[in-house]
Amino acid sequence: MQLLICGLVPLCLGALLPILNIKNRKLRMIYVFISTLITSVYAGHLLLSEQVYSLELFRVTDQLVCRLQLDGAGKIYLGLAALLWPLAALYAAEYMRHEHREGNFFAWYTMTYGVVILLSAAGNLFTLYIFYELLTLITLPLVWHEKDKASIRAARRYALSLIGGAALGLIALLGLAVLGAGEFSLGGTAIENGGQWVLWLCLMGFIGFGAKAAVLPLCKWLPGASVAPTPVTALLHAVAVVNAGVFAVLRLLYYTVSPELLQGTWVQGVMLSLSILTILFGSVMAVREQHLKRRLAWSTVSNLSYMLFGLSLLSSQGMTAGMAHMVFHGLMKIILFYCAGAILVQTGRTQVRQMHGMGRKMPLTFAAYLLAGASLVGVPPLPGFVSKNYLETAAFTQGGFLPIAGAVALLISSVLTAIYIFTVAFPAFFMKLNPHEGEGVFQDPGVCMKITFAVLCLLLIAAGIGAGPVIEHLSGIAGGIL
Repeated sequence: MQLLICGLVPLCLGALLPILNIKNRKLRMIYVFISTLITSVYAGHLLLSEQVYSLELFRVTDQLVCRLQLDGAGKIYLGLAALLWPLAALYAAEYMRHEHREGNFFAWYTMTYGVVILLSAAGNLFTLYIFYELLTLITLPLVWHEKDKASIRAARRYALSLIGGAALGLIALLGLAVLGAGEFSLGGTAIENGGQWVLWLCLMGFIGFGAKAAVLPLCKWLPGASVAPTPVTALLHAVAVVNAGVFAVLRLLYYTVSPELLQGTWVQGVMLSLSILTILFGSVMAVREQHLKRRLAWSTVSNLSYMLFGLSLLSSQGMTAGMAHMVFHGLMKIILFYCAGAILVQTGRTQVRQMHGMGRKMPLTFAAYLLAGASLVGVPPLPGFVSKNYLETAAFTQGGFLPIAGAVALLISSVLTAIYIFTVAFPAFFMKLNPHEGEGVFQDPGVCMKITFAVLCLLLIAAGIGAGPVIEHLSGIAGGIL
């Protein structure tokens, strides 16, 4: 029952916001921040407790049961959301001052947190599918928030890609349920009577659930969704939606079907190939993109497939590396998007060439950008280096053509990452400012954004220093698979 309550708290508090119709902006922001903070504290209690939480909500058939249950992998996804959501609310309090329909925005924004909590606590593939689809639907109003042609077009592509992809996930879960798999247990179910059907179902599940993780060919929705307000794109691209795709693939490959059943099959080859191609494609597109938020979005496309590549190795090392990059990438990318948002609201500048000289006008913002960007490139001892190193190690330990090709792709992507990150950061500090491009105040943002930057940067540095215990904990979750 506690899992359900934890999810219902932000759902109810968010739904109450339009009903309460709080006119005073300061009171509304306090309401939203306290709502998310209370939820995160409650979630923290569940994360630290050793009690096994399990609750059956309803039953369609004996094979299709909606059940909540929180295990090690679910705690990783929930912990990342619980850590970042209150900080996101603090950032949004200042950012949304420049937007409109705040009450509407924060209602959906708070309710999304509740769906993420319930998704993290899904006890089987059927439950995961329900909240996976609900997450798409509840974030749609956030994507079309501006209600202009660009946002409506982005929302349409977002819905078609994710709901269409999830249709493949539905076929996979129904087929696997018939074959006796569906309940989550580490190591999955060894299906002996499925033959090639199991392989095809797993491929459909990988592509369908991988749509949220922007795997090729279902990746173009993600840069398009960057038209949404920055607090939305940051959570969509760093925490909630995209990680839901990675989390669903993790559940499919390691908790539903036995990894041993897929190891060495043509399906593993397809999953590795799609991940490798997406890593390279996303990195190349990020280098080419001149709009800063869209550049970061293409970077997310690439980095999500870092995680999918690790998971597709179907080993405990691969699972550990994939989860590590999910956690560390969430921290890195949310800082980068928040920097882009701060630049936008302060100056109106969105293009890479417009960043020249801005580092001297907005030193805190660009210092945060440089720190998170260096971690994304893989500069030691920052956490991005740690997760990339574990991905490379897992690939070389596995051996074979595709794992080694993936390791090479990761190195190429790191070079491209250095290009698309540092061609923004270095000119910002070392080139002259063109004051005629953009408008607004050329200085760091207000106190709410500054606090958010400071806390997130400290968390990022701490994650690099304390990466050993984090990896050890993740290894414990993944231990004993293969």
